[in-house]
Amino acid sequence: MKQFYAQLVVLVVSSLLAGPTLAASVLNTGSSVEVIVVVEEGTRTEISLDVGGSDTICASGCFLTLPNGDRIGLAGDETVEIKDGVATIK
Repeated sequence: MKQFYAQLVVLVVSSLLAGPTLAASVLNTGSSVEVIVVVEEGTRTEISLDVGGSDTICASGCFLTLPNGDRIGLAGDETVEIKDGVATIK
């Protein structure tokens, strides 16, 4: 029984220390496919978003480069809507 409680304490403490998991959402509300570049922890990834498509990005913060060349820093809890290459952060 002691081992059960010890494991339970470890589980609870590790859950509290981990904190909430955050991630940014990106949504294409425009009339054409958009390709964005995400740089997170030094890793560069291109993401293609179909019309009406969405994706979850930036679990630990990142930089987002839009088709029009704008670069945005994200903390990881934002919602980004892209319409015709222009972003709106909510």
